[in-house]
Amino acid sequence: MKDKTNLTGLNPDNFRSVINGKDTGLYILRNGSGMEMCVTNYGAIVLSIMAPDSHGKFENVVIGFDTLEEARRQSKDYYIGATIGPVAGRILHGAFRVGEKDYHLQLNSVSNTLHSGDNGFHTVVWEAQQPCENQLLLRHFHADGEAGFPGNVTVRMMYTLTDDNGFRIDYEAETDRDTLFCPTNHAYFNLAGMGTPTTSIEDHLVRINADFYLPIDMNTNNTGEVRAVGDTPFDFRDYHSIGERINRKDLQLLNGHGYDHCFVLKKPALHELSFAATCISPSSGRRMDIYTTEPGLIMYTGNYLPGFTGMHGTVYPRRSAVCFETQCFPDTPNNPHFPSIVLREGDLYKQTCIYQFSTQPSKTESFFVWDACWHSSSSGHKSIPTSSICAILILFPSSCWATRKTT
Repeated sequence: MKDKTNLTGLNPDNFRSVINGKDTGLYILRNGSGMEMCVTNYGAIVLSIMAPDSHGKFENVVIGFDTLEEARRQSKDYYIGATIGPVAGRILHGAFRVGEKDYHLQLNSVSNTLHSGDNGFHTVVWEAQQPCENQLLLRHFHADGEAGFPGNVTVRMMYTLTDDNGFRIDYEAETDRDTLFCPTNHAYFNLAGMGTPTTSIEDHLVRINADFYLPIDMNTNNTGEVRAVGDTPFDFRDYHSIGERINRKDLQLLNGHGYDHCFVLKKPALHELSFAATCISPSSGRRMDIYTTEPGLIMYTGNYLPGFTGMHGTVYPRRSAVCFETQCFPDTPNNPHFPSIVLREGDLYKQTCIYQFSTQPSKTESFFVWDACWHSSSSGHKSIPTSSICAILILFPSSCWATRKTT
């Protein structure tokens, strides 16, 4: 039975426990616009983001769970909704060097380390404090040698649900010894709303502010190459649906079983907060714009989701959700031409990511894509790219055009 004390319908008692001597709980954030977000301090997992569609209906737009036990079980293998760190992504052979010393991490993904191994931030009980209704402060002391990384690292994160419907994450960290640090958030989004059955995200329209991406090998490791997106299925400089090209016989898509690649973002300056991507659900009219201080954005299209059951009986099959992970490039320590993720003793690490929610007419008010392409053309001119027109015609048959609202 859904709890009526929160919009999501979660029972706080289902998240109260003690793990490794630390209390866990459910924290509910609300803004002045009616949005709600539920978080547990285990793994700093985002359990729900209740966002309105184009008709004002609030629905959860991320994969979530009814109990702490379910969230722990699925975050272990799929990192659902969790904070990832100290280092997000894969490290080849689990090996890296800081200064003159070599380090070796647990191998948990073939012969590599994924998301810092089995004891990363996604398994940590964070110290939580809610200073006001729309914010949650999370702290963690990452001891020297924990998960195999050097240095005593003090980590602080602030989750904020802004009044203009943004989910903002601010990270800070300090260390007493040079180490690696590159966290991210691993929320899985479906902007159509998490219903039963859950719809595919292949109809979602995506635009990514990137001229280049990082190819991967058959084990999903970066090859070290930086490749132009032009004339490839990775060109999202104009709007394309996720499903438009995902099943092509392209080696990179075959290696990732879909999209599981890092895009090299166009940045006005390194570490400046700037636009990264947009994702739109045609059926609901929900739009999510992503901003980050980081140089990279990984789009992962839920290629390995197995169809487990989550919140309120919702089933999450393959490609029922998509991740947009803002971070530095994966396996940066073994690719010296990539931006460094070394956090030096005495330095203050800072990162900001914003998932900004808004709405525009749904596909029954079918000009929303036209307007999006018109106003967001990468050329800056008031024209619609041919690729976007093709995507519109594929998504919306001619019968839809007569339904445009003029009010």
